[in-house]
This record gives sequence, structure tokens and C-alpha cells, in this order.
Amino acid sequence: MSRLSPLLRWCESAFGGPARTGIVLMFGGVLALASADIGMVGALARPLEAEFGISHAELGLLATVSSGVGALVALPMGVFADRVARVRLLVLTVALWSVALIFGGIAPSYLWLLLSRLALGAAVAASGPLLASLLGDLIVAEDRAKVYGWILTGEMIGAGVGLIVGGGVGLALSWRYGFWLLGLAGAGLGAALYRWLPEPARGGPSRVPPGAVEIPQASPVTLRGAGAGADRSEAGQAWRSLAGTFGLLLRVRTIRLLVVASSIGYFFFAGLRTFVVVFVMEHYGVGVGELIGLVVAVGAGGLTGAVLSGRQTDRWLARGHSNARIIVPAVAYAATAVLFALGLLASTVPVALPLFVGGAFMLGAANPPLDAARLDIVAPWMWGRAESIRTVLRLSAEAGAPVLFGLLADWLAGVVGTTYGVNLRDTFLLMLWPLLANGLVMLLARRTYTADKQAADAAARARGAP
Repeated sequence: MSRLSPLLRWCESAFGGPARTGIVLMFGGVLALASADIGMVGALARPLEAEFGISHAELGLLATVSSGVGALVALPMGVFADRVARVRLLVLTVALWSVALIFGGIAPSYLWLLLSRLALGAAVAASGPLLASLLGDLIVAEDRAKVYGWILTGEMIGAGVGLIVGGGVGLALSWRYGFWLLGLAGAGLGAALYRWLPEPARGGPSRVPPGAVEIPQASPVTLRGAGAGADRSEAGQAWRSLAGTFGLLLRVRTIRLLVVASSIGYFFFAGLRTFVVVFVMEHYGVGVGELIGLVVAVGAGGLTGAVLSGRQTDRWLARGHSNARIIVPAVAYAATAVLFALGLLASTVPVALPLFVGGAFMLGAANPPLDAARLDIVAPWMWGRAESIRTVLRLSAEAGAPVLFGLLADWLAGVVGTTYGVNLRDTFLLMLWPLLANGLVMLLARRTYTADKQAADAAARARGAP
């Protein structure tokens, strides 16, 4: 315990006190599980292809099915996030996640493994709306990008753990142990959520100030009693209608732009983490030990980008730069495409590595301000449903990415006839073009973000939010 104390003290200082430390660690753990699972599939590419006799496209399908199922159920999960006890639902989905991973580890056939991953989709679909809604009620708007930055490091840590655990354990023992280890980690996380995360009140009474020891207890707030006149209004009728709610959300131009931008970013990340292990080992001829070092270095770049981006964006926002949460992701996405392209064109690891680290830094820097901006422009009682729209598009992109990356690499192998490593390099280069365009798309949101944020704040005040 004495060895952990300095680390815990550092976490409490960095995250803003014991209560916020618990929130960051638990929420980051949820994101880490999902990312580790997909990263592990990529790390286990060779053992899985050898054992089940599958192609690169069929390997990508293992990552696709869970994301595809998640996209189908994300909208109802958003409704649940706005209407039921969110912590209890989060615990149940993490438990389902763990069981699915353990059953996947005993799969005797490719079909069994494929079917076991369907259950993972439900957990992936639930985590996005639930975490967004909970975070909005736990963290004040001014600090959300910073806290999101720490939480989103879970995605990158999870991807690295999946690659390292999958590559190390899978090659040393069996690919099955990688699935079992993640399943046990999920069970521990579910127990931690059940034990230490109370259900916060909706609307702000449970928000955790910096330095707080525990999450404040408060009576539930519905945010629906603004008066009979509001209930009889056309807008009030639309809020109560599920179809009307999603229609209202999608008519907000800023929401559409931010959702599309986020989905394109995750599309590239999903394809990258599925095939990066095979690419690095084939193209650069590195072994497992060198691969782990490269993963750690690139992952550290992504972590640093997420943390510094969230913190600095909130500082710029406090200084009056109202579009900071739009400008930072726009620049980051464009820079990611340029840096990764230069790294892919490099022929040696010493030249490519700094460029990949820089690209990972920029890719990590895009998400914290982008996620905080989405909460800014939506009223609190709609956070779950708004996030479910983003989750549908994000998971659809993540579902399509591994298969599309795999199909494109297979097609290049048949048409161009180059080595697999070169085919994957060319695949990555082609898929960077949407990421470059993403930066330009984000800039369009500058014209509407501030007005939409002010409208969401006014609606929240009218319905009793503090």
C-alpha cells in the first residue's frame, strides 16, 4: 500500500481530488475494456488466422460484429440513459461484456467466436450514452474537456494493453488466455462500479467540485417541470416524443458536424488498431520485443495528446476563446493525417517512430474537446439520447473499418501484387484522406457552436437546472 500511496496522491492532485480520481479511473476503465478487446484481436491476428483458417477480411469481421450490433442497439440505450438508473445499467453491461469475453476464449470454431462477440456489442453501445450522461451530471461544464482528456486515455491505454497482452500472452501461451484475462478484468471493474459509484442526481446537484472526497448526495431532479405552458408547447410535445427528440437533435447543425467528425476519427483508429501489429512486423521486420516498445512509445504520444489537449482547451475557453473546443479538434485531425502519412512513407523505424508518436499525439488531442463540445450544445435531459446518435455512427464506422481495411489490403494484394506489409501501408495511406477532410469539416462548426451552446444553456435554466 505504501508503494501505491505516492501514485494515488499524484492521481488525486492531477484529477482534482479523491472523488474525481474515482470517476476518472472507473470511466477510463470502461473505455479501456472496449479498446483492449479490439486491439487484442489485431494482436492475435496470426494465431486466430492459423487456428481457424480465416482470411484478413474474416479477421476484421471479428471486430466488426460487436460494433455492428452496438450500432443497432445504441438508440434504445440512449433512451435508457435518460430514464433509468444509469450506474446499475452500466454494471450489468460490463458484466455481460466479461461473460462474452470468457465464452469467446473457449470457442472451438470461428462461428462460435463470432457469435460470442455479438454480446460485446450491447456493452459497447451502452457505455457511450451512459458515460456521457453520468459525466455531464458529475463534472461542471468548465472542466469537462480536462476530465474527458483523462478518461479518454483509457481508450489508448486499453488499445496498448490489448496489443501487448494479446501479442505477449497469445504468443507465449495461447490466444485464449488473452480473452480470459480481459474477461476477469471486466468482472473486477463491474464490482468496482457497483461498490464505489453512486447514482448521481440529474441536472447538476451531484457535480463534484475539485478536491471533493466523495460524490455529493442529492435528491433526484427531473428537469421536466418548467410549467404547464412549456408542457403544452410544440417543443414540449417534441421532447416527450422519441422520434421528435431525435429529430430535434439532428436538426442542430453543430451536432451533425461533431458527430460526423468523431465517427471519421474512430473509423481510422479502429482500422489502425486492428492491423497495426501485422503491418509493423511485416513492413519493418520487427520482433515482439521491439513491437512492444513501439506500442508503448506511440501510446504515450496519444495519452499525452489527450491529457494536454483537454487541459489546454479548457484554459483557452476560460480566457474567452469560445470556439476553442472546435478549433483544437479541427487542427488535430488535419495534423494527424499529415504526420501519419509521412511516417508510413518512411522506410526505417528510427525515422517513422517520431512521426507516428506525433500523429498519435494529435489523434489523442482531438477527442477530449470534441466530446465536451457535444455536451455543451445539448440540454442535460437529452445527453443520453444525443450520445446514442453519435454512438450509432461511431460504432457503424468502427464496424466497417476492420472489414474495409482488410478487403482493401486483400484487393491490393491481388491487383498490385506487392507484399502484405506494403499493401497495408497503402491501405492506411488511402484511409488518411477522410481524416484530413475531417479537419476541414470541423471548421464549419465554428459558425453555429456558440449559438447552439447558448440555446442549450437557456433551455436547461428554463427547466430548473442550476
